[in-house]
Amino acid sequence: MRPRVGLSLFWRTFFLLSLLLVGSIVAWLQTFRALEFEPRAVQTAQQIASLVNLSRAALIHSDSINRVSLIKTLADSEGVRILPREPNDKSAPFTEGEVDQRVLDELVNRLGPGTVMAASVNGEEGLWVGFKIDADRYWMLLDRSRLTKVGGRTWLIWLITAAGLSLAGAALIARLINRPLKQLSFAASRVRDGDFDASRLDEKAVTSEIREVNIGFNRMAQQLAKIEQDRAVMLAGISHDLRTPLARLRLETEMSVSDQDARDHMAADIDQLDAIIDKFLDYARPDHAELKPVLLNDVIEACLYAVQEQGDMKINLDVSKGLYVLADEVELARVISNLLENARRYGKTPETGIAIVDIAARARNEWVLLKVRDHGMGVAPDALPNLIKPFFRGDAARTAATGAGLGLAIVDKTVQRMGGIFALANTTTGGLAAHIKLQKPKAAATQSVGPELRSEPASIH
Repeated sequence: MRPRVGLSLFWRTFFLLSLLLVGSIVAWLQTFRALEFEPRAVQTAQQIASLVNLSRAALIHSDSINRVSLIKTLADSEGVRILPREPNDKSAPFTEGEVDQRVLDELVNRLGPGTVMAASVNGEEGLWVGFKIDADRYWMLLDRSRLTKVGGRTWLIWLITAAGLSLAGAALIARLINRPLKQLSFAASRVRDGDFDASRLDEKAVTSEIREVNIGFNRMAQQLAKIEQDRAVMLAGISHDLRTPLARLRLETEMSVSDQDARDHMAADIDQLDAIIDKFLDYARPDHAELKPVLLNDVIEACLYAVQEQGDMKINLDVSKGLYVLADEVELARVISNLLENARRYGKTPETGIAIVDIAARARNEWVLLKVRDHGMGVAPDALPNLIKPFFRGDAARTAATGAGLGLAIVDKTVQRMGGIFALANTTTGGLAAHIKLQKPKAAATQSVGPELRSEPASIH
């Protein structure tokens, strides 16, 4: 099953923190509007209304001669112009937003009905306030700076800056929170690959919970390393202790048994025991492998050289020239040899009694696909998943020879150790096919892929 697409823990934490910060900013904005916009709008309306009332009172209580002098003084010293309001004046309303409308409502409430605000009158821009003195109507032209703007571009810049800093802080916090988890994930992957030395975590972390987790993980890794080391030492000791009596038994058999046929059978049994010990040691090898670019053709040819004298085996080779894989050369040779031995033992055709083996390899993107197929009777479909399990024995058709039941398990474990994938499948025309998927080294890929490889089919199935 394909893994469900989802966010990493870092991005999930970042988005949750960002959502919290954005919600806080929105709540702060609404609070600011309630506690700042309304008072400023009322204060601005009060200032304008006070100026209008003072001017209106001065005009009412001055005679016609002093009125002209008063209007000139207001214009010169205060920048306030008072003009008659004619019926045919053309004005544009001064209601650019919610705040301006609130100022206008407050002015009407303080100056009475008929009060208007305009952004321009007869083409002249400014802050125009229309008011009445008895039956006469006037315009008062004020500087726009007298209207205290709430918000504006400066306020927007500060809001964007605060939001940007908040998001940067959220990213930093998410990174700090997820760094120990990322280190733990990396260490777990190294333990899975058998590299116990590179999986040590910091036991002096500031956070107590993280420190306890790191200490527990390091102790677990140490125990696993010790178990792995003890297993290798134990199996090496078993191998040494068993091979010494086996060598004496072989010598005694050759010297004491007079029957040539019985002596040969006993020697074959001893060889089989020795081979089983080798299989145990191969399966118990450490999981860490040193990978480097390896020329696949050379490894396959070396393996074929060891079995070319076998009369019960025929091999058909179809491998592209100059094909490199990222592997351990010795481990890869052991994989191919095990597959060839498995095909020779269990993949013989019933008609001829000869194991016909096809070996093919192709490059596909960043991978190399290797296929080793025999033309025998195959295995039951329900037994396929169990063939790579240690000590599992297939049906009678593929168990004509004796063995430890570790060959394919060793192949699967070794391929995984080299970062590849191993799978078994029955072919449509009969026989069992082993599919190996290994990484192609980046440096060698551009050099090894030539025209002869591009002309080959992409699939080896």
